[in-house]
Formats: sequence, C-alpha cells, structure tokens
Amino acid sequence: MKEVLITGCSSGIGLHCAMFLKEHNFRVFATARKNEDVLMLQEKGLEAFQLDLQNKDSIHNALNEVLKLTNGKLYALFNNGAYGQAGALEDISTEVLKKEFETNVFGWHELQNLVLPIMRKQGYGKIVQNSSVLGFVSLKYRGAYNASKYAIEGLSDTLRLELLGSNIFISLIEPGPIRSHFRKNAYKSFLDNVDYENSFHKDNYQNMIKRFERKGKDFFELKEIAVSKKVLKILNAKKPRARYYVTFPTYLFGFLKRILSTFWMDKILRFF
Repeated sequence: MKEVLITGCSSGIGLHCAMFLKEHNFRVFATARKNEDVLMLQEKGLEAFQLDLQNKDSIHNALNEVLKLTNGKLYALFNNGAYGQAGALEDISTEVLKKEFETNVFGWHELQNLVLPIMRKQGYGKIVQNSSVLGFVSLKYRGAYNASKYAIEGLSDTLRLELLGSNIFISLIEPGPIRSHFRKNAYKSFLDNVDYENSFHKDNYQNMIKRFERKGKDFFELKEIAVSKKVLKILNAKKPRARYYVTFPTYLFGFLKRILSTFWMDKILRFF
C-alpha cells in the first residue's frame, strides 16, 4: 500500500482528498493544525497527526510520527495546507505578508526538504503542490495570496529541474474556484488584518465584502473531487506532468496569458 502524507486536511480539498485516496487503497496520513481537527480525522478512520505549517517543530514531529509507521518510507507528499489573505497590498503589513508566506510557502518548503532525502534514498517519490490559477494570473486585492502561489510555482519549477533523473516527480495542480471553507477563512483574515474603514480602497472593499458574504457557490465553482481526481491521476502516473489545470477559469486564463500582451491581460483582469 502506497503511503501519502497530506497537509491541510481539516476541511475542503485536503479532507476530501484524504478520504478519496483512502478509498483508492492508498495509506493516507492526514494532518491538520488544530487538535480538534485531528480528532475529527481520526473519527473518520484516517491516520491523522497535528501539523502546523507555521511551526518548524510541529512539521518535524508529524513527519517523524509518520515515518515510524512506514519503516521510513513515503511514496508521496501532497502540500495543500494554505489560506488566503485578502486586501490591497498597501493595506497589508509586512508582518501579515510574512505570516501568509510562513504557511503557504515556507512550511511547504520545510516539509518537502525533509521528505526529499527519504525519497532519494528509496529511489522514488512524488510531490504534489496545490497551487492556483492565481499562481500565474494576478488579481487585485489578492496580492498576498498571489505572491505566495507565484512563489510556489517558481520553487516547484526549479525543483523539477533539480530532480531530473532522480525518479522523483513534482507536479503543480492549479485550481480555480473549488467548494471549500477558503472564502470564509479569507474573509476572517481580511477582517483581522486590514483596516478597511480607513483605507483608500474602502469603497471597493464594500463590494468585496458583499462577495464574501454572498450565500451559495461561486460561478464556475467545482466540488472538491475535481482536485482529488487530479491528485489520484498524478499518483498513478508513471511520469506525471508538471502542471494540471482544474476548473474553466484556469483553462481560460492559461490560454489568454499565452496569447495576449500584459496590456490586454490587465484590461481583462481589472474587472475581476
């Protein structure tokens, strides 16, 4: 049975993917930041551990616990745990931006650097990075999250070159809107960290808040299984591709970015 470690399994993509891969005969190690979420995962029949991507010791401890159960082996890592920090960049403090990167970038980097020697020793492995359409297209008021996903794309592209010939593969999944708690969590981080009442962007923020508070799903939104199927495809592939698009907006913006100049892309993106 092939072992898979997944981060960010408290809800949404991570939770669905953990259950989905377990159903497809993978040995899944699900992790979450909060202890109550770890208990929830265990109640669902998953092998689960506490892992806080902002805490180096937590990352090391979780991986050590997993390796004790696998005789030091790990087939795949799915880096998924992340959150969105909304707000205009001029309203995002350096400390808030650092916090975004601690979870969305540095925690992933720490974990994959611990996993890579294991995969090199065993002679195989796969690392799957859950990026975003916002990893290659920037939208206003999403700058902190944009930057974190651009960073993941750059790190993954570099690592792919450095892993050539190792039988270790790194793949990016680039979803657009997926059903999850992402929007709710992004709204909370916005309220916690942005002084929107005194911002130059106050009027535009009112429209953004309405979108955050809107009930129902976003346009083109897909269920979590759309991502889980891509992860399964990567894990079963002999030589997985570098990138996997998910949702219509990703395919659309990927196409437009290839054919349009920056000037015309900006003309389109200003409406989003």
